[in-house]
Amino acid sequence: MLYFMAILLAALLLEPLARHLHLPFSAALVAGGFAGSQLLVGMGIDTGLRWHSFHDLVFFVFLPVLIFESAVALDVRLLLRNLWSILLLAFPLLLLSAVLTAVLLFYGIGHPQGFPWVAALLGGVILSATDPVAVTELAHRLPLPKRLLMLMDGESLFNDATTVVLFMLLLSAAVGQEPGDIDLSAVALTLLRLSFGGLALGLLFGIAGRWLMCWLGRPVIVSLLAAYGSYLVAEMWLGVSGVMATLACGLWIGHALRTDLAPVAKTLASGWEQLGWVSNSALFLLAGVTITVSMFEERWHAMLLGIGAVLVVRLLVVWLTAGLTSLTPGQQPISMACRSILFAGGLRGAVTLALALSLPLELEGWWTVQSIAYGVVVFSLFVQAPLLEPLVKQLQRRGHLRADMTEA
Repeated sequence: MLYFMAILLAALLLEPLARHLHLPFSAALVAGGFAGSQLLVGMGIDTGLRWHSFHDLVFFVFLPVLIFESAVALDVRLLLRNLWSILLLAFPLLLLSAVLTAVLLFYGIGHPQGFPWVAALLGGVILSATDPVAVTELAHRLPLPKRLLMLMDGESLFNDATTVVLFMLLLSAAVGQEPGDIDLSAVALTLLRLSFGGLALGLLFGIAGRWLMCWLGRPVIVSLLAAYGSYLVAEMWLGVSGVMATLACGLWIGHALRTDLAPVAKTLASGWEQLGWVSNSALFLLAGVTITVSMFEERWHAMLLGIGAVLVVRLLVVWLTAGLTSLTPGQQPISMACRSILFAGGLRGAVTLALALSLPLELEGWWTVQSIAYGVVVFSLFVQAPLLEPLVKQLQRRGHLRADMTEA
């Protein structure tokens, strides 16, 4: 409890510092966590935090909040109008992204004994989860097209859910097995069962949650029960995806807030904004605490390889999405300006860190995968994110975003 209180206090103090330094809040949290841990270690104080203790914290405390908070905030009607592009980014092109990244990591590292295919695939999956936090922060200061924000938020939400399901599935199949023993067709069928089973359960919880809000009020408490209830019932009782269940539950309740639950919408949005802030802050601070100097000394080559792989694959995926969208009848093309922001804003953040923190020590190559994930997130927060604002301002100055501002 004392550690949790210290984390909250540190996050509160770092937020104004991040604004003063014009840094993304997430970057300040990672830097603050790293500096604080190094100071404590230098003083001979053991924080008691270990990598292997993070799995339950990440999967049963942070993830339900992060997924539900993002789902509730999405406008379902705007989501449906852009669903084709979002589904392309979040499902088939996510799988392509994970496989291409894994191939680049495996052959780039070139050490099958210390970094087998299973580790490369897990690395590819972890690095495929995008985080629009920097673009969201930027949208508070600069006008951005609603369609662009929806594409980024929708992609992040759906591909985060898919990434978590893939990660858990691959991890359960990989630990204790040889890579050749994994049946990919069985993995694909299980992925469909987990995903659609979770979505169906989440829809039921969303309907029940909406009914209870209309009857009992107390929107934050009821939604909290719905979010965690859908997640835990899915994971622990029915054996389907808790993340997909929480996603569907959040989308249904979020849609209800914009229709028949409008009087409690502000209260619920405010409550979940605070819960999301706490979860994100704790996650990025814990990531900073677990970063070590030895990672950068011993795994710098793998980190650079991961950064390069992510950038190359992201460029390919964004242009494929734009091309397929423009070829689909009835779909509005994605402009070059929006493509540029989709590419530059495809940062890696909370879910990438959450999955990297939860890697089991018995997985061969786990430290290399974790180091790559940390290196990519650090690059996203300290290099990519600060470059977004100059890019957007340049596009606005040239008038390239003007037409996009009128799009729904």
